[in-house]
Formats: sequence, structure tokens, C-alpha cells
Amino acid sequence: MTSAQDTSLPQRTLKDKAVDEAKKAFALTLYFGTWFCALAFLGVAALDERPIPYEVFGIAIIKAGISAKFLLIAQAIFPMKVNAKHGVLRSMLLESFVYLFIVLILNYLEAGLEGVYHHKEFMDSMLSFGQRNPMHVLAMSIVYWLIVWPYLVLIGMRLQLGSTATLRILFGSK
Repeated sequence: MTSAQDTSLPQRTLKDKAVDEAKKAFALTLYFGTWFCALAFLGVAALDERPIPYEVFGIAIIKAGISAKFLLIAQAIFPMKVNAKHGVLRSMLLESFVYLFIVLILNYLEAGLEGVYHHKEFMDSMLSFGQRNPMHVLAMSIVYWLIVWPYLVLIGMRLQLGSTATLRILFGSK
């Protein structure tokens, strides 16, 4: 590509990038929010609580927004790449575990900072994440991975095929 061609390409402004990032965060929050609200409803139904406390859904939406931001931070730190030789699924499998690990670290840090905000020790608060129960953290990690996996596959398809082709495959042509 010549330098004349370089200058003819439209330059994305900081505002354009911020708007794109906000759209991604909003869409991912809606995706996570749907899952987290369904899980909250399952939890309330399993406890047979009556009336259903609507606060659990608000907390689920807030947690969805935080989780979406954590995943976007993980993507910024470790951008997704699809190896055409391995295909989307195999390429995204390792990345999904890397993202899961980053999100777990960020959740532990969030728990520590929340504890400091409530005048508690950082390390004690951080270590209380997941109710200090490794099985609880493992169970949460498995569920989170099952939620994130389809999203990562979709992003991998978009990287390989482009946005237009991916949307056409999933939703049909206009």
C-alpha cells in the first residue's frame, strides 16, 4: 500500500472508538444480563421465595455490566486471534480459558476493593470471594465459561468471516 492510499483511508476518531466500545459493552451487558437474570430467577425459584425479590435482578444486571467490562478489558489485554488452520472452535478454546482466568483475577480484585470500601482488610475481602469455597469458585467458573463460550465463538466467526457474513449466516439476509 502506498502512502497516498494510507491517507485516503478514513481515520477513526477517539469518539468513534469510544462509541464502538460503548456499543460492545452494552450488547455484552444485555447478553450477560439475560443469563445472570435467568440464573438469579433459578436461584430464587430453588429457594421457593415468595414474593420474588426484584432486587436480585438489579444485582444481576449490575454484575452483568461489571462482567462485560472485565471481558472487554481481557480482550484489550489479550486480543482474540483465530488461527485459520485450527478453525474457530479450537482457536477460541485456549482463549476462553485465558479470559476466564483474567476475569477471575479481576473478580478477586473487585472483592478486595469492595472490602476496602466497607472498611475491611483488602486481602481478607479478596480471599472471601466465592464464599471462601474453592468448589463454589469452580462452579461459578464453569457456569461463566459456558456463558462466555458462545460469545467467543461468535466473535471468532466474525473475525474469520466478517460482520456482514456472520450476521447473514445467523439472521438471514435482509
